[in-house]
Amino acid sequence: MESALVIIPTYNEIENISSIIEAVLSQGTEFEVLVVDDNSPDGTGELVKVLSKENPKIRLLQRSGKLGLGTAYIAGFRYGVLHGFDYLIEMDADFSHNPNDLKRLLAACRSGADVAVGSRYVKGGNIKNWSKDRLVLSYSASLYVRSITWMPIHDPTAGFICYKRKVIESMDLDKIKFIGYTFQIEMKYYAWSKGFKLTEVPITFVDREKGSSKMHANIISEAISGVLKMKWRKLTGYYS
Repeated sequence: MESALVIIPTYNEIENISSIIEAVLSQGTEFEVLVVDDNSPDGTGELVKVLSKENPKIRLLQRSGKLGLGTAYIAGFRYGVLHGFDYLIEMDADFSHNPNDLKRLLAACRSGADVAVGSRYVKGGNIKNWSKDRLVLSYSASLYVRSITWMPIHDPTAGFICYKRKVIESMDLDKIKFIGYTFQIEMKYYAWSKGFKLTEVPITFVDREKGSSKMHANIISEAISGVLKMKWRKLTGYYS
């Protein structure tokens, strides 16, 4: 049977982690979970360590400190490839991404896509519990990315994504330079630049109800300058 590793980066997610792991594993026997914890002071990693001893489908990578979202996913990708998983899936710990959508993302890759993006901005997609200002900012950022990169993805900043293993294996992950949320754009852009087929699956994104948001003002400035850097790198053959 094909296997899918759901990679969940965490920092202070003790309120959500047990529930999200349980919800993911309930989706089917092909799913396993890898929590990449950045030494959470609230004990998230220690709780996952206990859970992993009870269930071999729960795995833990515990890092020394807060090293960034991008490096957490890259560590998870390397782990997944090393351990032979067929699909590698990015997912938040806070239920912003509905575990029930995992099977739909996986089905899209099984049906021919190399990368399946859980999209808020295609027909059928939606966002709940965001302010009007945040919606405008996010949608504007997506339009900006598309206008600069010409990448045919309506939700380039999305973080709920299924990759076929061959996509990750084909990439030089050391070339991924962004560690914040711009990481999500760069991964999609790299995959698209290499000729892989990307598709979007409509999802409803629900803002977190427990814990605190990791969003901050630097994310916007990183994205604005970062997209221009990506475009230049593509033109110079960096992503080939």
